[in-house]
Amino acid sequence: MAFNVKKRGKLTYYYEGDRPTLSALVTEELPDGDLKISFAGLTGGYSAKGVLGLDELVTMDPKREVPLVFQCWEKWLRDAGIADSLAAVDFIEIHAFGCQPKSPNPLLDPAGFQAEQQRLYAEYKEAYSGYFADNLPENGVPCRFTVHVVDVPDKAASYEFYGTALLQRALQK
Repeated sequence: MAFNVKKRGKLTYYYEGDRPTLSALVTEELPDGDLKISFAGLTGGYSAKGVLGLDELVTMDPKREVPLVFQCWEKWLRDAGIADSLAAVDFIEIHAFGCQPKSPNPLLDPAGFQAEQQRLYAEYKEAYSGYFADNLPENGVPCRFTVHVVDVPDKAASYEFYGTALLQRALQK
């Protein structure tokens, strides 16, 4: 997929369509040639299904959703011609919006709802920390990781992420 690209001063916007709602990536060119990269928020549910062209919709499964988010970001870096891999960037911060369980109903089964919340929290923690340990072991981990528990429009997703990273040109040689 080819992005539409709009450059404005130090910023470059990578987006789809003629009237975009948001950019998938926004880069800021730093004085030394490095790029600060902002990754748009997306989920491992409907978002990843669309970006990656998956046949399967992953629903409320952090162990599978979290890697899909990172796979989307990696695809965007390749599509934009910025880098071939997420290993080329160092994440500065990640923000995630944790979604409430879709079932059971908290009014009809409060204990079941709480148990499902605890399952999601545990699986999410393992999936997130495991991603960096297993896929980016040479890179550092973000200094900030913020989780807000809300619900997002993607009714299949358990989490939505957005993040900021740095492509350090000196490390690419």
